[in-house]
Amino acid sequence: MNSLILVVEDEKGIRNFISTVLTSNDYNIIQASTGHEALSMVTSYVPDLIILDLGLTDMDGLDVLKSIRTWSNIPIVVVSARTFERDKVFALDLGADDYITKPFGTQELLARIRTAIRHSKKDFVKNNFMKEFKMGNLRIDYEKRIVYLNDREIHFTKIEYKILMLLSQNAGKVLTYDFLIKEIWGPYTNENQTLRVNMANIRRKIEENPGEPKYILTEVGVGYRMVEEVTN
Repeated sequence: MNSLILVVEDEKGIRNFISTVLTSNDYNIIQASTGHEALSMVTSYVPDLIILDLGLTDMDGLDVLKSIRTWSNIPIVVVSARTFERDKVFALDLGADDYITKPFGTQELLARIRTAIRHSKKDFVKNNFMKEFKMGNLRIDYEKRIVYLNDREIHFTKIEYKILMLLSQNAGKVLTYDFLIKEIWGPYTNENQTLRVNMANIRRKIEENPGEPKYILTEVGVGYRMVEEVTN
């Protein structure tokens, strides 16, 4: 069965363009032009993914996102003209799975959608009890808490390992600086510099060229993303 995608966009031209692109790539589409209409359709149709514009006429898209996240983990890809890093960080922290700024390429949109849907199909409990993670020459044994590169054991501190574990268990998804800091050091700390130092150490240990990482990418001003596939 083809995935059902809800396109929430107040501009008819953009809404129809996105819908046409997705339909031609074998997705089933439903549309909403307002936030209230979107919330109603989410409960009625329970789509596999939502493409959400933030600049809606009746309510802010972030409020739509916040409302959906109170009861559902349906993947949500924000597509917005808002380019400020704070808007992207806020949306991701509220629970968006990804954030694309307008204008965007159709191949980028399709790639982000495939990634978000792929994540949603992974059983959450199974994902948290995976025995190991493999990516290129990198392997993480979650049971033994050991990291291997080219089959050679690499020593990590407890904090470095926890950062690597969080990123690997969410490969393909941006984890914001705030999220990582709260998960590792707690909600009442500000460890931005400490996070950067630990990330630099991690990259020195697993990246062939830390200045051009292939495993962990930086989303400038937002956070870090573990890639899902290593390209040579």
